[in-house]
Amino acid sequence: MRFDLISIFPEFFSGPLEHGVVRRTREAGLIEVHVQDLRAFTKDRHRTVDDRPFGGGEGMVLKPEPLFEAVESLLGHGVGEATKPTALAPKTGIVLMSAAGKLFNQETARRFAKLERLIFICGRYEGVDERVVEHLATDEISIGDFVLSGGELAAMLVIDAVTRLLPGALGNEASSQNESFSACPSPASRPLEPGSGAVATKSLLLDFPHYTRPAEYRGWKVPEVLIGGNHAEVAKWRRQVAIEKTRRNRPDLLAGE
Repeated sequence: MRFDLISIFPEFFSGPLEHGVVRRTREAGLIEVHVQDLRAFTKDRHRTVDDRPFGGGEGMVLKPEPLFEAVESLLGHGVGEATKPTALAPKTGIVLMSAAGKLFNQETARRFAKLERLIFICGRYEGVDERVVEHLATDEISIGDFVLSGGELAAMLVIDAVTRLLPGALGNEASSQNESFSACPSPASRPLEPGSGAVATKSLLLDFPHYTRPAEYRGWKVPEVLIGGNHAEVAKWRRQVAIEKTRRNRPDLLAGE
């Protein structure tokens, strides 16, 4: 999979790209990450990427010209214009990181992981010209209900979340299946009788608590069920405490548990 990052601060990524699963998957050839300086697509001596908003107001807005041209340069073809739009290649996404975007979640990460290429536009200042949102980006994504100084950090979070879902990225493939935000059927939502036509919904559960050695530390003991060796009881316990933790920390994820 290929990731492209368009930013006015390309040097930002030199650190995050050199650690953890992203570094390992790059070295293994599972992903490619390329960083593009947006200012390379400006045409004035000041390398201007922003301008004042029409209609007045505070702050500056990223101009459409350099953003469109940067993406087109990476794609190797134009994206068209109002009268002649050009379709994007299959398995390619153009993601604008924006506080005004749709909230990123694990389901979005799974959808992105099925693509072959993601181009990230890292917003800055008061945002980007709306024509970028409407006619260039395929997705406008936010990582939470708060505002960052720019989209660079948010883009790295998305890349990390997507990368770890790719086949071969983790040492144990089950690691990405049995963790927080993994789906499980909700017993309360199953049909009361066969053939009822009802569709079962799913809860998204947070991960269950994990313990390791020593079995007792400063008087705090590991739950006895985890030491007993009864795998069925362990599975039952893990599901129950995962439900309890989700109800305590993220009740919005539960669907009738």
